[in-house]
Amino acid sequence: MIDLHYAPTPNGWKISIMLEELGIPYQVIPVNIRAGEQFRPEFLAVSPNNRIPAIVDHAPSDGGAPFSVFETGAILIYLAEKTGRFLASDLRGRSKAIQWVMWQMGGLGPMLGQHGHFALYAPEQIPYAIERYRSEAARLYSVLDRQLGKTGAYVAGSDYSIADIACFPWTMTHKAQGFTLDDYPNVKRWYAAVRARPQVQAGLAIGKFVKEPFTEEERRNMFGERAKELVEKK
Repeated sequence: MIDLHYAPTPNGWKISIMLEELGIPYQVIPVNIRAGEQFRPEFLAVSPNNRIPAIVDHAPSDGGAPFSVFETGAILIYLAEKTGRFLASDLRGRSKAIQWVMWQMGGLGPMLGQHGHFALYAPEQIPYAIERYRSEAARLYSVLDRQLGKTGAYVAGSDYSIADIACFPWTMTHKAQGFTLDDYPNVKRWYAAVRARPQVQAGLAIGKFVKEPFTEEERRNMFGERAKELVEKK
């Protein structure tokens, strides 16, 4: 059994989709990040970076005690290695998939996250920040489009992999962030194919994404003020 400490966000969806794709037993432990539950000691014991998602594997392959994993890239690789699925076993195929997972972790997710923050959630509009992150997000969409044009199928090659599972949830934000996939035809084709997968639909259906405006307390929990306060108290 896998415990999934979860909230319905692009990062959370990566792991709920992966678990649905694998078809292994798991239970969802909701983490209300608006209410600040990510700062609770019991969650920090699993995810020391106070970010969702995280997992606890109660049946690790080494037969030892329950094992926790945080950071979505690490979780995807861990689950792929545990089950032998969605990560090629040959050197080149494995490396390509991991490279694109790292690309998502270091680029696509953070840049879309920053653009979304400054364009949609920041208390004041800062044109320089919005343009800075929008330009970088557009560049990354172009990188993904070129890659999918080369492979003709999925991000890391002809087979669906953890690279697709990592990238897909962040591309789901394109409409809210003012991007159109018509500008990226290879991404558009890939996006439709991945979204049509029943396991992806099941992973996205877990929990409810809250779109209501943030209260001041929720803003402190979500955008760093609470974490800063906790550090300053130490």
